Amino acid sequence: MSRRSSKIEFVGSQGVPLVARLDLPEGTPWAYAVFAPCFTCGKDWLAAARICRGLAERGIAVLSVDFTGIGESGGDFADSTFSSDVDDLVRAADHLRENFAAPSLLIGHSLGGAAVLAAAHRIPETAAVATIGAPAEPEHVVHTFGGRREEIERNGEAEVSLGGRVLHIRREFLDDISAQPQAERIRRLRHALLVLHSPSDETVGVENAQRILDAAGHPKSFVAIDGADHLLTDRADARYVATLLAAWAGRYARGSVPAGPA
Repeated sequence: MSRRSSKIEFVGSQGVPLVARLDLPEGTPWAYAVFAPCFTCGKDWLAAARICRGLAERGIAVLSVDFTGIGESGGDFADSTFSSDVDDLVRAADHLRENFAAPSLLIGHSLGGAAVLAAAHRIPETAAVATIGAPAEPEHVVHTFGGRREEIERNGEAEVSLGGRVLHIRREFLDDISAQPQAERIRRLRHALLVLHSPSDETVGVENAQRILDAAGHPKSFVAIDGADHLLTDRADARYVATLLAAWAGRYARGSVPAGPA
């Protein structure tokens, strides 16, 4: 199945314009999804773009979001927190519901995976949630700051080099991310859950996948993305993830829009 894409704009939780890309199949989608990219990544990051394209080719419409201050979205990244990103995912779902169809599938990569787990209970049409290389606790991301955490706590903010970019991180981000009741959210999850993780992930260890699975109720599934790196830089790994996601979602996420090809 071929696909098409368009740029979508909506107002985020902090009142700034956010930009997202909607990848659509040529025919009628059989489900809509929201995709949350990894921390400081955007909708055009290679893994995000490849997975969303792959899902659209398999009949799922996917809205992938640039969070505040990332990619084409407005606002200052320094003003964002994990909670504001979760709020923005809810806004993205609202936009789909109002203009297309409500999302029945939530997908998140790395910290984006933690964000969709946090947002799921606030999007009533959610039927299935999938995480890719996600930490069991959002605070795990702080280890990527190196020694800057102490500087942030002492001075209120610091510049942190992440993914080749220098970004401002404020104490409010640390306070917010350390206060997330993530384990309780996972225990209360009432949706089908798919956890995808590479056993050789050196950024977010695979033990995080085990902790998520241990906390979650059924139905839940785990698939090892054997040999993949954390960012899924190999095109074949992203295509594999898209194929798995579409097959799995076909069991749980159909029904929110008229059915397409089986």
